[in-house]
Amino acid sequence: METSFLHGNNIEALPQFLTSLAIGLLIGLERERNPSAKAGLRTFALVALFGTMSALLSTKLGSPWLLIAGLLAVAGMIVAANLNPPREENDPGTTTVIALVLCYGLGAMIWYGLAKLAVMLAIGVTALLYFKPELRGLSQKLTRRDLVAVLQFSVLTFIVLPILPDQNYGPYGAFNPHQAWLMVVLISGISLAGYAALHVVGTRYGAPLLGFLGGLVSSTATTMIYAKHGKSNPVMSNLAASVIVIASMVVLVRLLVVSAVVAFGALPGLLPVLAGGLVFGLMVALYNWRKMSKATELYIPETSNPAELHTAIGFGLLYVGVLLGAAWMADIAGNQGLYAVALASGLTDVDAITLSSLRLFNLGQLSEQQTVTAIALAILANLAFKFGMVIFIGGWALARQVAIGFAAISGGVIAGLLLM
Repeated sequence: METSFLHGNNIEALPQFLTSLAIGLLIGLERERNPSAKAGLRTFALVALFGTMSALLSTKLGSPWLLIAGLLAVAGMIVAANLNPPREENDPGTTTVIALVLCYGLGAMIWYGLAKLAVMLAIGVTALLYFKPELRGLSQKLTRRDLVAVLQFSVLTFIVLPILPDQNYGPYGAFNPHQAWLMVVLISGISLAGYAALHVVGTRYGAPLLGFLGGLVSSTATTMIYAKHGKSNPVMSNLAASVIVIASMVVLVRLLVVSAVVAFGALPGLLPVLAGGLVFGLMVALYNWRKMSKATELYIPETSNPAELHTAIGFGLLYVGVLLGAAWMADIAGNQGLYAVALASGLTDVDAITLSSLRLFNLGQLSEQQTVTAIALAILANLAFKFGMVIFIGGWALARQVAIGFAAISGGVIAGLLLM
């Protein structure tokens, strides 16, 4: 391992440092919310980085004493912080102390031929120290519910996922527990990012950002809440239509990211379909935005935590069901069977059929044409379902405004499909 550090690009240990940083930030996030804690988010992150650095240097030196010395240094820092009277803003100075110790370790890493890794870590540490107000403000804005969401996502990713077998089972070898749960983690992660940003940012930056974040979490929930307010308050009908259209456009962005991660080989065929819907929809969204009243009140969509265990299990079961159903119908009924499954499942959830189709594409059971067509049909079915929701909840006046945007997105998707 030592020779690989010396003769490689010196950043082989970067994943270990990033994992340490994530652990420190996770624990520190909870401690930052406790006013009596002597160490917060930044201190825990720096201590975790210093622990990994001490272990790395101990390995290179072939001696465990450096690791023990690092532990003693951290212990001494903690004792000193608890003995000394608190400074301004109750800051015992632990962050500065551990930053100095970490800087010492970075200097040692440069001597031992790890200059590139040391420079990268130094930039990250400097950013961590500089953004103290933003990090503290973020931790204070997070509610107990938000912190539970982060912990639940951590359980899904780092406890459940590693123990699942990475082996194909069932008909057509399509069901892989590890891969299925990985899809759950992927969708939960994207939704959780939007969920957190939606509650942190709120309505301060207007309808476009609200529609974007609402679409990341759940375009269906966003459509439902703005259809309701668009009906009860005619003044905000233009805003409601814009938010609903933007949220539905973000579904295409989600699918673009998911496709790039899960099945990059299918991306050339999918790109015209997704880009066509985005471009056509964007033109309508911009037109609606120009007509919108700046004083119109904004509402945050009421969305559930996407990392809750029952939500994750529900999506996982839906994904597996759609996956096996699509494989079976494609086998016995050809394209017509596959497309029927895509239309039916796309009504309520476009992610499941997209991931299922991409999985079958990776297994060689679907061609690129079949995969793209199935996903396009699911998108169109999902738009039709949400349009029906707008009619039922928001009434025909709002539906006529939304229809223009949905028709533009559908036209772009169909145009991209015909170009294949």
